[in-house]
Amino acid sequence: MARNRKEVEIVNEANENAIANKETEGLSQGQIVFRRFIRHRAAMISVIFLFSLIAIVYTSLDWRLGNKEKPFVIPGWWKYHFEDMPELRYADCPGGTVGCPTIDAVPFFDGDGMSLGEHPFGQDDIGRDYLSLVMRGAQRSILVMFIIGIIAATLGTVIGAISGYFRGWVDGVLMRLVDFIITVPVIIIGSVIGFHYGNKGAAFLALLLGIFSWTGLSRLVRGEFLTLREREFVDAARVAGAGNRRIIFKHILPNAVGVIIVSVTLLMSGAILTETALSYLGFGVVAPDVSLGLLISTYQDAFTTRPWLFWYPGLFIIAIALCINFIGDGLRDAFDPRQRRRLSRKDKANARKLESRAEVA
Repeated sequence: MARNRKEVEIVNEANENAIANKETEGLSQGQIVFRRFIRHRAAMISVIFLFSLIAIVYTSLDWRLGNKEKPFVIPGWWKYHFEDMPELRYADCPGGTVGCPTIDAVPFFDGDGMSLGEHPFGQDDIGRDYLSLVMRGAQRSILVMFIIGIIAATLGTVIGAISGYFRGWVDGVLMRLVDFIITVPVIIIGSVIGFHYGNKGAAFLALLLGIFSWTGLSRLVRGEFLTLREREFVDAARVAGAGNRRIIFKHILPNAVGVIIVSVTLLMSGAILTETALSYLGFGVVAPDVSLGLLISTYQDAFTTRPWLFWYPGLFIIAIALCINFIGDGLRDAFDPRQRRRLSRKDKANARKLESRAEVA
């Protein structure tokens, strides 16, 4: 008797699942997650782009260490430092503006080919090279992003794990602390911190912001621990004599790492936007240091006459935030066991062959 359409679809789906499962046969969970992640095109493109951007940004400027009068200099690939003040360019700028960009990205129509020129991103009001300022601003913003991410990930994971595992009065105390911090908007906390400590540098500002950025992650980790602590493998570990520390860090935490990693990537994306907002409001990184948000705030009035002073730092912020978000999406899909990779035409053809052989048999 011929099978109806629904039965054929069920058999085909089972065959496709068998083909997909065969590829992960004999692999550890980490290897399976890695395979899923590298097949996520947007995430892999973002990883390559982000690390290339970080390499370009941190090798562009000279690193001047030690005494300000006679510093030890590690040279970068760009000729200007963000503190240098070359002569302000104005002779050939359109519309009577000053410090216009010299980058030439039109290779065929103007007859002189592609070139960077003396100041590819232009100059600011006092003649500083804007490319070096944007590179320095990106360095500070990326540093803030990673410091906040590391601190928030550590505090959120530890506090959420302790709260979810021990429950009772420990959970009550820690969650009321979380509720208290969450009720105050992050932008207000950041403004107070930036107003008092913004002049101490980007790293110190990021350290203080990280102390108040872990609350959302701690709630997610707590929820995972409340679920996982009731599973059979935890009971088996407890019967075998494992202590609380070993159960938390060796048995439960590895099963919650997917949620943690994805949440941390999204937190880092939010961190760079928070730093940008604070610097824009004047409560973040302050002069003479530079951040991308501070550049946008300083030159927002020049948007109509010299838009390059606004767009270049804005493009860097968007690029970094998008890369982190796409990486987070890729990690989420890689750690989610319900996600299946899209089968190729060849795999689907093999599944149909298996179904045909089953019918013949």
